[in-house]
Amino acid sequence: MIYITRRETFSAAHRLFRPELSDEENAKIFGKCSNPNWHGHNYTLEVTVAGEVDEHTGFVLDLKLLKEIIRENVIEHVDHKNLNTDTIFMKGLIPTSENICIAIWKQLEDKIPNGKLYSIKLYETENNYFEYRG
Repeated sequence: MIYITRRETFSAAHRLFRPELSDEENAKIFGKCSNPNWHGHNYTLEVTVAGEVDEHTGFVLDLKLLKEIIRENVIEHVDHKNLNTDTIFMKGLIPTSENICIAIWKQLEDKIPNGKLYSIKLYETENNYFEYRG
């Protein structure tokens, strides 16, 4: 089994909050991430695909194709967007990095033509990352 990974970056704003709670209650749960004026991150996304090497091409999956799949299905929907209001696949979710990972997985899992989606890793900061393996 070979694992290939494509890294992409995007910048996005969000607010962690539950609309049924007051600003004070949200601040107690989510801290400064619940700022009513939003806040943002420069995210790094790593998408890993696992599979066998195709004898004809020598690839598990052409990385140029993986790049196109990620950009079309994820990056175009999140880069320089507000994850709470602009990103359809985040609708109804609190846009924590955990939920973003799961939502990105769902966007990609049936789009990988060769191999199998293995993991989504999302770096929120240089010190914090989140990984989802379906």
